[in-house]
Amino acid sequence: MSESAIDPAAPPSGPGCVECEATGSWWFHLRRCARCGHVGCCDSSPNRHAREHAAATGHPVIRSFEPGESWFWDFTSEQPVDGPDLAPPQHRPLDQPAPGPRGRVPADWRARLH
Repeated sequence: MSESAIDPAAPPSGPGCVECEATGSWWFHLRRCARCGHVGCCDSSPNRHAREHAAATGHPVIRSFEPGESWFWDFTSEQPVDGPDLAPPQHRPLDQPAPGPRGRVPADWRARLH
């Protein structure tokens, strides 16, 4: 992993997956790009936007954006990696459910996970 894969000063792009918000979709869990702060949905989510962002931008390292989780993952090596503290906030809003966002999660959401 290169030094430029993580920018500790980059704030998260928002409280939810950028692409899911734009399309009216939903997510299971959220991941934050460690380089630019882009928030995308996890690999278990129907759309896998965090991985798509990494492939499109060359930003391979993500950090969980879920409360109580602080792990990093490198999509290039498909391995966990260590990383520094990132700019706040460290996770999605506590009143935002997972899956989310509230009101857009289908009743059969478990059957739609990867």
